[in-house]
Amino acid sequence: MGKRKIASALGYSPGDPAPVLFASGRDKKAEKIIAIAEEAGVAVVEDAALAALLDASAAKPGDYIPYWCWEAAARVLAFVMDTEDSHTIINKKTT
Repeated sequence: MGKRKIASALGYSPGDPAPVLFASGRDKKAEKIIAIAEEAGVAVVEDAALAALLDASAAKPGDYIPYWCWEAAARVLAFVMDTEDSHTIINKKTT
């Protein structure tokens, strides 16, 4: 079986109780999420653990991410915010 891609787009604004899931998908949808982010100049960060957590959650686009994803998302968001002025990230995983 070939490798599967999983991608999630997250956003966070100061004052929000948690990051928001903007988009999530597998395979072709994941590739499209990543391509859109790259075209828009949005940071793309690979974090297999967070991608797996978000994929396993019941979160839908527009929802805050579940509390058990907060620590992993905080690490990714801190990395992105430390390296550039962006509040949106894409998380991807190849399984």
